[in-house]
Amino acid sequence: MSKELLLVVEAVANEKDVDRGVIFEAMEQALAMATKKKQGVEMDVRVDLNRKTGEYTSYRRWLVVEDELELEDPLTQMHLKEAVTKEAGAKVGGYVEELIPSIEFGRIAAQTARNVIMQKIREAEREKLVALFQTRIGELVFATVKRVTRDLIVVDLGEHAEGVMPRTEMIPREVYKVGDRVRAYLKEVSIDPRGPQIILSRTCPEMLIELMRLEIPEVAEQVIEIKKAVRDPGLRAKVAVKTYDSRVDPVGACVGMRGSRIQAVTNELAGERIDVIVFDDNPVQFVMNALAPAEIVSVVMDEDNHVMDVAVPEEQLSLAIGRGGQNVRLAGQLTGWRLNVMAETEAAATGQSNLEKQRQLLVEALDVDEEVADLFIAEGFVSLEEIAYVPVQELLDLQVFDEDTIMELRDRAKNALLARALTGGAPVNLDPQVLELDGMTEELATQLYERDITNREELAEQAVDDLMEIPQMTEELAGKIIMAARQHWFV
Repeated sequence: MSKELLLVVEAVANEKDVDRGVIFEAMEQALAMATKKKQGVEMDVRVDLNRKTGEYTSYRRWLVVEDELELEDPLTQMHLKEAVTKEAGAKVGGYVEELIPSIEFGRIAAQTARNVIMQKIREAEREKLVALFQTRIGELVFATVKRVTRDLIVVDLGEHAEGVMPRTEMIPREVYKVGDRVRAYLKEVSIDPRGPQIILSRTCPEMLIELMRLEIPEVAEQVIEIKKAVRDPGLRAKVAVKTYDSRVDPVGACVGMRGSRIQAVTNELAGERIDVIVFDDNPVQFVMNALAPAEIVSVVMDEDNHVMDVAVPEEQLSLAIGRGGQNVRLAGQLTGWRLNVMAETEAAATGQSNLEKQRQLLVEALDVDEEVADLFIAEGFVSLEEIAYVPVQELLDLQVFDEDTIMELRDRAKNALLARALTGGAPVNLDPQVLELDGMTEELATQLYERDITNREELAEQAVDDLMEIPQMTEELAGKIIMAARQHWFV
C-alpha cells in the first residue's frame, strides 16, 4: 500500500504538472479526515506521510491554552497544566500530540483523498496562473475568443488560462465571434472564489500607449516619452509626447512617413483617430497645442479654480469644441485643466464683464473712484489680497501714490478681507440680507454673485428657470430661496 501511495502521488503530480509536495499534503489531509470519520469524534488529527517510503503515522492533537481561559472545545483544546503532564515542553499556542492507530487506505480514504487532491490541484493551478499573469500585467496579449455573452467575452490565453473582457472594456461597435483572435491589454488579475479573474481591456489609455511603443521605435527606445494619453474609444484619442533630443521631431516620428506608423495603431483600434500633441511645461502653451488645429486668440487662466477661458475665432468655434464637445473634453482631460472654449466676441464680452466686477470690487472695498481702480487693474493688481499683502515697494513703483496713501489703501484692503472672512468668505459687496435667507449657503450666494445677483431685490425678481443653470441647483431649492427673497413684498 505504501508503494501504491507513492505511485499515485507521482502519477498525479506528472499528469497535472503540480508539485509533489502539494499531492502529499492532500493525501495527509485526506487520511486525517478519514481517520476522524472512522473515530466518530470531532477531534483534531494530524497524519505524517513519509515522502520516501510512503508509510504514514496518525496523531491526535490538542491546542494548548492558558489555564485561566475556559476551553471552547475540550475535544481539541487542553489547559497548559494538563498539557505538561503529557509533554514536558508544552507551551501555550503549541500542540500536544498522542499517537493513535492509523487507518488503512481503503475505499473511503481513497474517495476522500481523490476529492481533496482535486481541490488542492485546482488551488495550485489557480496560484500558478495568478503568479504567471500578475507578472504580465501591463502587457499586450493575444487571445482567442471562446465564448460571447451579452456582458463580456471569454478568451483563451493559453497556459490553460481564460481571460474575460467586460463590455465596458470593449471598443463600441466591435463585434466578436467564437474563434476570433483579439489583441488586448492585460489590465488586472483579481482573486475570485471561482478562480483567478484575468481582466483584459481594449479601451484603456494604456492599450494605446503600448501599441505606440510597438509601432514606434523612438518610443520603445525612450527617445520619445509619452507623457499622457486620453481616449474616446473607437472614435478619437489625444497623446502628449515629449523628446529630450532636439534633433527628433516627436510628432513626425510618431506619425511616420505618410502616417504609416500611427495608421497601424489606428487600424488596431477600430479606426480611432489619434492626435499626437507636443507636451509643454507651460500649461497655456500645452492647452493651445491640445486644441490644435483650432487657432487660439487668447487664454485667460484662473489658477485658483484650475480653469482656462479659451477664445477662438467665431468660424473655428465648432472645430475647437468638436462633435459633441469631444475635442475640448479630451483636451481638458489631457492637460488637466477645465476648459471653457468660446467665440472671440463672447470672450471679449466676458472679459469686459469680469473687468467691471473687478473694478466694482476695488471701488467699494477701497472706497476709491473708478480711475484709481482702473489704474490698479492696468498694473495687474486685480484682487484685494494683492493690494493688501504685496511688498509696499511694488506699489510705490507705480509712482502714483505716496507712502501714506498706499498704507491707507492696504489697511482698507485688509479690512475688506477681514469682513469677507467674518461673513464666511462671501463676496464683500454681496448684500448681507441674501446670506440670511432661508436655504441660502455661502457657496450658493457666491454663485449668485457671479451671475450679477448681488442683493435680495435682484434675487426676488428671478424665475426658477433662471437659477437652474447653477450647478447642483434643484427646482425645489430655487423656488425656496426666491420666495424667501420676496417675503418682504408681502409684509
